[in-house]
Amino acid sequence: MTAKTKSSPLFLGIDTGGTYTDAVLWSEAGGPNGKVLAKAKALTTRHDLAVGISGAVDAVLQKSGTDPAAIKLVSMSTTLATNALVEGQGGRVALVMIGFSEGDLARDGLKAALGTDPVVFCPGGHDVHGNAAKLDLSGLEAALPELGASVSGFAVCAYFATRNPAHELAARDLIREKTGLPVTASHELSAKLGGPRRALTTLLNARLISMIDRLVAATEGFLGQRGIAAPLMVVRGDGALVSAAFARQRPIETILSGPAASLVGARHMTGLDNAVVSDIGGTTTDVAVLDGGRPRLDPEGATVGGFRTMVEAVAMRTFGLGGDSEVALEDGALNPRILLGPRRLVPLALAGMVHGEAVTSELERQLRAPNPGRMDGRFAVRTGVPERLAAGLTGAEAKLYELIGAVPLALDRLLTSNAQNATLNRLVSRGLVHIAGFTPSDAAHVLGKQANWDAAPARLGAELFARKRDGRGQSIAASPEAISERVLTTLTRLSAEVILETAFAEDGLDGAATVAHALVQRAVDSHPGIARLSVTLDRPVIGLGASAPLHYVGLPPLVGNDCVVPEDTDVANALGAVVGQVRVSAEARVSQPKEGLFRVASGETVRDFIDEAAAIAAAETDVRAIAAGRAREAGTDSAEIEVASEFRVSTVEGQRMFIEAHVVAVASGRPRIAV
Repeated sequence: MTAKTKSSPLFLGIDTGGTYTDAVLWSEAGGPNGKVLAKAKALTTRHDLAVGISGAVDAVLQKSGTDPAAIKLVSMSTTLATNALVEGQGGRVALVMIGFSEGDLARDGLKAALGTDPVVFCPGGHDVHGNAAKLDLSGLEAALPELGASVSGFAVCAYFATRNPAHELAARDLIREKTGLPVTASHELSAKLGGPRRALTTLLNARLISMIDRLVAATEGFLGQRGIAAPLMVVRGDGALVSAAFARQRPIETILSGPAASLVGARHMTGLDNAVVSDIGGTTTDVAVLDGGRPRLDPEGATVGGFRTMVEAVAMRTFGLGGDSEVALEDGALNPRILLGPRRLVPLALAGMVHGEAVTSELERQLRAPNPGRMDGRFAVRTGVPERLAAGLTGAEAKLYELIGAVPLALDRLLTSNAQNATLNRLVSRGLVHIAGFTPSDAAHVLGKQANWDAAPARLGAELFARKRDGRGQSIAASPEAISERVLTTLTRLSAEVILETAFAEDGLDGAATVAHALVQRAVDSHPGIARLSVTLDRPVIGLGASAPLHYVGLPPLVGNDCVVPEDTDVANALGAVVGQVRVSAEARVSQPKEGLFRVASGETVRDFIDEAAAIAAAETDVRAIAAGRAREAGTDSAEIEVASEFRVSTVEGQRMFIEAHVVAVASGRPRIAV
């Protein structure tokens, strides 16, 4: 070990992505930006996340020759929560709505997010000032025995719980007592009004708990086995760090964790203050804007998988476009387009590397058929999640699930009807089954531009896809190489479209997606048309992700500016995870239910005062204390706290009339490290 390694504390960054788990060992020594001592990748193993984590971290330790005891902080970013929402995955949960009606499910996409998961309505809730209606939890109590055996957790949302959480607390305590399952209460996640959207955020949080819990447990278990006695931090969606225990309770806040970490890493590696950052992974492409060296935050809450949440996160747009995106063909067109995503498939090259003959022999069988089949090149395989997460399957789902095992099974052998295809898609949405098939990663293997997996099944899959028919009944491509070139060209073109769409949306332009598509289409069209259109970004693109050097080489002429791909772009997320800070906040509201009475709602307490100044002072004291406690829980002992108050007042006949005050405390500091 070098003297520098001995004298300088070391930081281990981990990023668990949809396809790869990255690890980076970083030291503060070695220049103003520190130094990357070693980096490595391993396949993400969803059935047991510890396997992928150990593969990446062990490789880093071996490359650097580092004593594990020298590592003083471990920080992790993850795209698991983001990918789960994009792909519609997550555990089955029960939603408890207190004081709401069934009609409220139609607002803010709540009904679509709920899907077939159960919901229980209970009388109760509060008004805007925190005054309670009568609570009746008898219906919930009667439903708990059945629900406790069929769901993985509960989400509880009460009317105006941000002004008084008493009814949520009562329901939470009852559920925990009767079932012992995890419960998320909406007031724990957001202090904002808007019941249905708060319920949506709470529902998604409850779905993600088991997934993030497995990730944290796997990481902690591995670190313990390797003798790394350092605090474990997790990157939140706004780029801040929080402790693993904090993230376990509030996993929804880790949506956009990986992308947020990548922004921190992009700024750190390039020194660019103004840029469009595009991070391409296996499942998604995440695009955001750096202004003045800081990522823009979304004041309305992060949107992922089509759902607008109440989670404060980087103003990032997430698209279902990546190296492992599903490759499909446009239906019903004479010259059908190549379609990519939004669903992630297990690439055939990866499936073949892991399962060998079980994959290649089936692909060869399908190629021997005289005509192409609709399900050629597709396989189903279990994800390997714990069996308890398969609770609540319908009869048809359970029957099909039993047929699928740990070895990929060709879909043309598995499915006998369109109805079964719909059933299979539901199993995929539940995170119980993966589909393997032809992806851009396979196309890159066919063309020799990627070589980390097995190219033979990739080529067979490309040959099968090239046999598909256009509207004239002709094969869509003459060779595996030809279809692979089309797929990679499509991925670069769509990457340009999502970058421009993000730029237009940030500029407040309507129809951003349509305009972006038209501009990129004109840029690649040999006959641009009568009206000549062009576009130029005012700042360069920073391309992140292991496949960025491949897919972004053709970006500059499509976006009208440079594309910078940093040296350590393949581990930008893992690097960003170790250079951030802890940042948490706490909020209080002061309202006036009647003249001369000032009500303070802070945390889980509601108090009344007869003096406005006393109420504001109490609110400021409360949020300062709550923020300090959350900062310690989030992993820092050196937090600086700033408190700001915003007042809503009116003037009536020259007299100031108090309406409401919003008090916010923000605590930030570097994470504690092992001594």
